[in-house]
Amino acid sequence: MLTTYYDARETRNPADREAGLMAALPRILHHAKEKSTGYGRILADIDPRTITSRDALATLPVTRKSDLIDAQARELPLAGLNATPVPAMARMFQSPGPIYDPQGKGDDWWRMGRAFFAAGFRPGDIVHNCLSYHLTPGGFIFDSGARACGCVVVPAGVGQSEAQVKAISDLKPAGYSGTPSFLKILMEKADELGADISSIKRALVSGEALPPSLRDWFAERGIAMLQCYASADLGLIAYESDAKDGMIIAEDIILEIVRPGTGEPVADGEVGEVVVTTLNMDYPLIRFATGDLSAIAVGQSPCGRTNDRIKGWMGRADQTTKVKGMFVHPSQVAEIVKRHDAITKARLVVTRENDNDVMTLLCEGNEASADLDAIGETMAGVCKLRGVVAFNPSGTLPNDGKVIDDRRDHG
Repeated sequence: MLTTYYDARETRNPADREAGLMAALPRILHHAKEKSTGYGRILADIDPRTITSRDALATLPVTRKSDLIDAQARELPLAGLNATPVPAMARMFQSPGPIYDPQGKGDDWWRMGRAFFAAGFRPGDIVHNCLSYHLTPGGFIFDSGARACGCVVVPAGVGQSEAQVKAISDLKPAGYSGTPSFLKILMEKADELGADISSIKRALVSGEALPPSLRDWFAERGIAMLQCYASADLGLIAYESDAKDGMIIAEDIILEIVRPGTGEPVADGEVGEVVVTTLNMDYPLIRFATGDLSAIAVGQSPCGRTNDRIKGWMGRADQTTKVKGMFVHPSQVAEIVKRHDAITKARLVVTRENDNDVMTLLCEGNEASADLDAIGETMAGVCKLRGVVAFNPSGTLPNDGKVIDDRRDHG
């Protein structure tokens, strides 16, 4: 098994995996509450011993990545969310925002090894790593994952394409890690220089979209490319295998898909925001809302790994928009739905007519029992703006995670 999979945990009985996660959940909550000032406040009224199921987890507040800039500015450097003191960390990084991210001590702290293994990297392979090592953690995240697989890493970073082509030509790495677009730049530069970089046969990429046409472009040049989904704060979230059938959720995290702007889980298959709880003792993020949209894929991967899968990155969850000078948030739409039993699903469509902004709340549910005037008054009270309420037949609102659909021409 271990020649096919990174470890035996990848093929566990799903019920055993879930039982293990739920047994670990109250322990990590207790640790976070006791050791971090931030979660000491957030979980002040929570008894961790009672949080032993996904339903119980869903009652806890969400911590939004989009709020970290302000939260960290109030309590530098990590908004008190760290359970290990900063002086005991291995590194501190600054991501755009700025948002500060820690790295604890220990090997493969971001748990990236299994993504590299699934992408075909093995001990002794040389990996040309082209994520930045400067201030941001991307280079170190991938570096640690490759080394966890026993690989030798060339810390190439970004830029200097001619020098990088020379290094690849001389060192003959078996693989590449970084963004797909930069590998394309390197291959085109090699063609221009007449250099041979054909040693690269596999690649693990992240950080940007990988459309099928681009993956095919690399395949035609003999490079097998897989992608993974990771972040500076959470580490590995999900990764592809050779099956290329969705992304397998990483071990040691609890992943939820929630309705954007809320903390409410959606049904499997419905598009929503990715929310992750980590079992990281240094930086135990609880219900951390990434701002990314995805959905749970039906069934297990044909590759034999048994964890749930997500469909990959499907857009951004933060759909806040400004209407008539007022910000309207997805959470406000969710509040309207919550107050009216006749509504099961809603989408706020914003258009512009005769130079005026117009809001239309498209609803699904029981139209016969709906009081459109009352819903309109709720919308005016919650959003501080008036709009039109209309009902659609059930199942006709698209499953794309959109709560606010801004159709105005902003050009």
